[in-house]
Amino acid sequence: MRRALLAVAASLWFCGGALPVLAQNGSAASAKPNLENGEYVFWAGGCASCHAAPASSRCDGHRTKDPLVLVGGQCLKTEFGTFYVPNISPDRETGIGDWTLEQFITAMTQGASPEGENYYPAFPYTSYQRMTRRDLTDLKAYLDTLPAVASTTPDHDLSFPYSIRSGLSVWKRLYLDGKPFQPDPTRSPQVNRGAYLVEGLGHCGECHTPRDSLGGMIVDKKMAGAPDPEGKTFTPNITPHETGIGSWSERDIAYSLESGFTPSGDVMGGVMAKVVSNMAKLTKEDREAIAAYLKSLPPIASSRPRK
Repeated sequence: MRRALLAVAASLWFCGGALPVLAQNGSAASAKPNLENGEYVFWAGGCASCHAAPASSRCDGHRTKDPLVLVGGQCLKTEFGTFYVPNISPDRETGIGDWTLEQFITAMTQGASPEGENYYPAFPYTSYQRMTRRDLTDLKAYLDTLPAVASTTPDHDLSFPYSIRSGLSVWKRLYLDGKPFQPDPTRSPQVNRGAYLVEGLGHCGECHTPRDSLGGMIVDKKMAGAPDPEGKTFTPNITPHETGIGSWSERDIAYSLESGFTPSGDVMGGVMAKVVSNMAKLTKEDREAIAAYLKSLPPIASSRPRK
């Protein structure tokens, strides 16, 4: 399922501004949800990139240019079949309006629906499981304030045996550990902040890390680049190796995430244009934290096959 898993992850994350810093600690049980933080989490997590898809990438007839109308409908074509991005607007019938907070958290961190059905890991819950409960609580509260739109999407059209959802239970045992992000005490607060954004909300590894034959990320090749879901392009190496971003400074990385320009003057296009549109909404400090974390990674040679 290697390429199928990458399908949604291309959405990724994040003009400067005094937006809040995402909560890192604490229980959400007794705290009132922070809608301002929930909106920040929404952009950091790249929700709109897939669930408010533009007309050019939709396939169910519903059209919207509003990034806050989360009716889904984008079709993700892979070698295993076609995945359809669901409606996550607060509509109670066709969206997630009737989900409880606990059901939402279970979906985001365990990849299971309110009915107990497995979600395909094209939904990057293996990364979202790193999110704090505080941020998940605030995100759910913010999503509940968005327009509720009734809009159904088709069932996934997958070939056998990928159409058998029960098989995902075995996959989860191999690749879903259920652990939230834990700061590394040997690293600076800035690097830990960047790690939380990259490994969790930003789910960068979902696209930039190659996968094994079962679709799990190859840990010793983390962020070294990987083919896109349809095998037409290659997501680049973002480790500080000479075949990746080794020549980029932290300032270069942070500026690219805000502007979309690489140090050589090229413009980031394709799915990275969505990434930049989301990342540009982060604070300057968070973009710098992401840059610091990426530069702290072990330099790994690109996984791109030689021609």
